[in-house]
Amino acid sequence: MALNPRRTRATRTIAALMLREMSTTYGRSAMGYLWAVLEPVAGIILLTFVFSLALRAPSLGTSFPLFYASGMLPFMAYMDLNAKLAKSLQFSRQLLFYPGVTFIDALLARLLLNTITQAMVSALVLTSILFAYDLDVILDPAAIALAYSMMLALAVGVGTLNCFLLSSFPFWERAWAILNRPMFIISCIFFLFESVPQPWRDYLWWNPLVHIVGQTRVGIYATYDGAYVSPLYVFLLSMSLTATGLLLLRRYYSDIVNN
Repeated sequence: MALNPRRTRATRTIAALMLREMSTTYGRSAMGYLWAVLEPVAGIILLTFVFSLALRAPSLGTSFPLFYASGMLPFMAYMDLNAKLAKSLQFSRQLLFYPGVTFIDALLARLLLNTITQAMVSALVLTSILFAYDLDVILDPAAIALAYSMMLALAVGVGTLNCFLLSSFPFWERAWAILNRPMFIISCIFFLFESVPQPWRDYLWWNPLVHIVGQTRVGIYATYDGAYVSPLYVFLLSMSLTATGLLLLRRYYSDIVNN
């Protein structure tokens, strides 16, 4: 069966963009990319250790490091992917003048490379905590995969829309940074959603990261049901943001590149 020339060209373009990002961001050696993985791993493990000294009693389970990591890992993965996708056009701006390179290629290249990186970071941190503290945990791979699918969908949606906003309105970068500051506190990283009193709990439910963190804990803690978690809400919100971002990029892509 003959290969589709357009699909083959797009695949090569995305692969070339991924290699370019690896060489420019992480250096030309394998150690550069390895350090890019190990640096956030070391950072999360260090923060986990520090917080475990101050907060010895987790809201769920018996290990604070595991409880903290179950919230921090999907949160940091979302923040990193969203930020990388938002700057896709800025990162590949010079290459976008070539007719064979489109904004879709730039988005997909950054998405694939950084998704692989964040998956490795999460696996290494979780494995390290389980072995270091000798924890007997029954993981649910399907539930964890659903959580990370929700995280990925949300990161794509927010990142795609922000890709247009950052490219069209330079002030949005600072505004978005300000809006994101409370997210570390209100995404249920340090506490359970069920422990939040009303009416704040109802307001907090609309934060999609709360659902992603909750679903991650469903996959890590066999006794946690996370009845409030709504994958449908996260996926519908993500699809709406992605569609809006893609439509705006398609409409104003030429203006963004040429200005």
